[in-house]
Amino acid sequence: MTRQSDFDFSCRPVIPYAHDYRHGDYEGWHTHNCAQLIHTLSGVIRIETRYGFWVVPPSRGVWIPAHIPHALHITGEVRARVLFVEPLARADLPVICQVVGVSDLLRELIICALTLPEDYTPGSRAERVYELMLDEIRLMDTLPFHLPEPVSERLKQLCRAVRDAPHETWSVAQAAVKISASGRTLNRHFYQQTGMQFSEWVRRARLLHALTRLAQGEQITRVALDSGYASPGAFSVMFRRVMGVTPSDYFNP
Repeated sequence: MTRQSDFDFSCRPVIPYAHDYRHGDYEGWHTHNCAQLIHTLSGVIRIETRYGFWVVPPSRGVWIPAHIPHALHITGEVRARVLFVEPLARADLPVICQVVGVSDLLRELIICALTLPEDYTPGSRAERVYELMLDEIRLMDTLPFHLPEPVSERLKQLCRAVRDAPHETWSVAQAAVKISASGRTLNRHFYQQTGMQFSEWVRRARLLHALTRLAQGEQITRVALDSGYASPGAFSVMFRRVMGVTPSDYFNP
């Protein structure tokens, strides 16, 4: 059953909220009457919807539009700063779930908003903070931490198998045998249903698996091997290409 949470935006277009989660916490399926930006300062949050999964590593954020049923899975000690945003506060707010970059300016605006009064006068500093925050939300960069979910049950089972054993080879030929299809058929149906080639989906699944494990403080070598990489060096090259820094630099800035 999905519960509904409603917020009152009669006083302000954005409602800031700070919340800390413990490792293993879970928020069951729910929706909001507004959009939501969750910014993580530590730990990892996995967002689940019927469209797929989004993994939010530290210092990033996830945007969830209004009325999208979702559940939260918490890994590590998560410090989250949340903005509930009135859907019509801007005409061009994002309309799909996405993991996003949170600029330094937006991060500081969120911290500032937590100290602002609920009610304020037009033209005040508080109003300018909220308006600038909305401008920054419109400029957020989308990051490749989304794992789309296929529609057919056969491909869903294949994806679950990959997520459960990311260390296996998972070539197209191997996966095709698993679902009793040709490699060409697998690739065609997988792309039609997810917008990604199967090999690309596997690479991303491995990255998101690794991010979740690293957030718990596990050793890079063990995570690299368990994620299907031949060596920590190969894993670090992939990680730096996607994240811009090495795993050790990302989790120990």
